[in-house]
Amino acid sequence: MKKYDKFLAVPGFKASGIYCGIKKNGPNKDLSIIYSEKKAVSAAVFTTNKVKAAPVIINMEHVKNDNTQAIVINSGNANACTGKKGFEDAEYMIETTAKELNLSSNEVLVASTGIIGVPMPMDKIISGVKEAAEILSYDGFEDAAKGILTTDTSTKTVSIELTIDGRPVVISGMAKGSGMIHPNMATMLGFILTNASIDKKMLNKALRDSVDNSFNMISVDGDTSTNDMVAILANGAANNKTIDSQDKNYMKFKEALDIVSLELSKMIAQDGEGATKLIEACLFGGKTKEDAKLCAKSIITSNLVKSAFFGKDANWGRILCSMGYSGGDFNPESVDISFESKRGKVQIAKDGMGLPFDEVLTKEILSEDYVKVVVDLKDGEYEAKAWGCDLTYDYVKINGDYRT
Repeated sequence: MKKYDKFLAVPGFKASGIYCGIKKNGPNKDLSIIYSEKKAVSAAVFTTNKVKAAPVIINMEHVKNDNTQAIVINSGNANACTGKKGFEDAEYMIETTAKELNLSSNEVLVASTGIIGVPMPMDKIISGVKEAAEILSYDGFEDAAKGILTTDTSTKTVSIELTIDGRPVVISGMAKGSGMIHPNMATMLGFILTNASIDKKMLNKALRDSVDNSFNMISVDGDTSTNDMVAILANGAANNKTIDSQDKNYMKFKEALDIVSLELSKMIAQDGEGATKLIEACLFGGKTKEDAKLCAKSIITSNLVKSAFFGKDANWGRILCSMGYSGGDFNPESVDISFESKRGKVQIAKDGMGLPFDEVLTKEILSEDYVKVVVDLKDGEYEAKAWGCDLTYDYVKINGDYRT
């Protein structure tokens, strides 16, 4: 199994990404298409927000079909809170894509990201869909990864190569997300492609379990979006024996998928709007898995904790406080807390009370762009990890005039 920090072309898939004029800041790409030459098995997870964008609601039905062959994505406009016209526009995007690729409409998924509550510029989008469909290529994934971005500072891509039944299998993923990011999905889009042969039931299970420990364990600002979606397409081009049970091949596939999901998730957290550092909360000694996860997520979600990390301030009391309202069960008088980065490690609390520590070394540790908060609850054998970022002045600047 080998990991690449780029999107490796997956046999049987093509992609494209173009600028069609949705974004004001052209020529940044704003429309992408992903296409499978063969009918592919698909699975997806979506936002838990009650307010769901038109593409999300449509995809929740389309992904139930046996086959999916294309995904059309636009950035710059979320097509959320746009009423009946928003649904018509999303369907028009699907229908146009299907026509251009000689597919049925129910074989196409649609995704949108950007400003909420603004009508879609359909004249630009439809001409863009036609152009993007015309230039689909095996080398188009870099452009496609650029076409899904909004306030992201860079593309987010990762790939894994492995073998199943002696056949070469690739799992490649791209994602976008920078703000409005919170556990239980976020304003993020993730698209994962593989040539593995796996049935729909097992693909659904693999994706949901993988997302639960990756995309659902990140937070940038505590806001759960209207448009979140992570989808995976498996076209079976590897011709391995179809994975239809939790056997050794399933576990091998799942291990690789977990790496892809986790790496994309960490990239999103690290690229949080205005962020200067990635924060990883490592929880040990939980009574249950759920207790550990609740505490870990609460740490990286707390605005006070995030602000302290921006200021390089070892305010460990905020960490303990955030765990206290998390809903996780633990004994506050047993908690140990440490900070860790490539500069070193320092313990700052033991048994729920502060310890004398080297302020200079601790500030150096907190100055790095990747900092771990290590918490031992000393209550059991379960552990969990969550990822977030610091909260900076630039986050307010970015979101103060996002619409305009």
